[in-house]
Amino acid sequence: MRLAFPRWLKDKYWQHTCKGDVFHSPNFFLPPYADNGVVTIHDLSVFKFPETHPIERIKAYEKSFDQSLRRAAQLITGSETTRLEIISYLNWPADRITAIHHGVSSLFVPSTLEKCGPILSPYGLRFGAYSLCVSTIEPRKSIDSLLKAYGRLPQAILSAFPLVLVGGKGWRSEHLHALINAAQHEGWLHYLEFVDETDLPAIYAGAHLFIYPSIYEGFGLPVAEAMASGVPVITSGRSALPEIAAGAARLIDPEDTDAFFAAIEESIVDKDWRQQAIKNGLVVAKKYDWDRCTKQTLNVYMKCVDRQ
Repeated sequence: MRLAFPRWLKDKYWQHTCKGDVFHSPNFFLPPYADNGVVTIHDLSVFKFPETHPIERIKAYEKSFDQSLRRAAQLITGSETTRLEIISYLNWPADRITAIHHGVSSLFVPSTLEKCGPILSPYGLRFGAYSLCVSTIEPRKSIDSLLKAYGRLPQAILSAFPLVLVGGKGWRSEHLHALINAAQHEGWLHYLEFVDETDLPAIYAGAHLFIYPSIYEGFGLPVAEAMASGVPVITSGRSALPEIAAGAARLIDPEDTDAFFAAIEESIVDKDWRQQAIKNGLVVAKKYDWDRCTKQTLNVYMKCVDRQ
């Protein structure tokens, strides 16, 4: 059920609720009467890669984002990479923006065939016998590059380690779904779309390899989740992804199909690299802790209180 309020009543509500208080908007925009706000800016993709966003989203930012920034006392980003981008791109004071890494749920841990098998079986998956990508199907995620590179693998590898793609349909994805349908028809791709949230940790932990070739991310939570699950990772060497991988993943240029294909093949068969990547990834993933994130966020709130 949705409740509709007259505009004047909503205005009075915001005046009473927000005026003089610290108000945290976790997703770019502050309400009109928040005058001591904290804004989380996840990335600048709408400005740096407008072609990867719907026109309606771009118009919303053009209308409201600057107003939110004018009312903001502090900004939070998910990575130091994005923090530095905002300082440069928006000319924002460095002492009023804080990078706070996100956390990874404790559900994402290494697992076993015995635990994961019953969850994977209904999806037609075998433990340790597939590569995985978890991503919205949209232009920024470079799914087309992944499919082109993966499809070049030798048939023996494609048969032993098909690619599993998990993620909902984004905008401007018609041509991507045509590629997905063709790969499914050839038999080396399983597209699961959305899966039950409770099944996702097992799908991660059951993967032989995780691949995330996005061209731009402000954090890249799937990379952190895969590392926490004890799965070797290939990811893009762009934006915040190298920061989040912190040396534990193999970095690629998603637009270089030849190098991307070679990296996938080597990552599937190179046992020594795989063992080291798993070990390093587990160490890096321990840094992504929600308790630490909460404490650091509270410290930002206190800066707003001290400002009053």
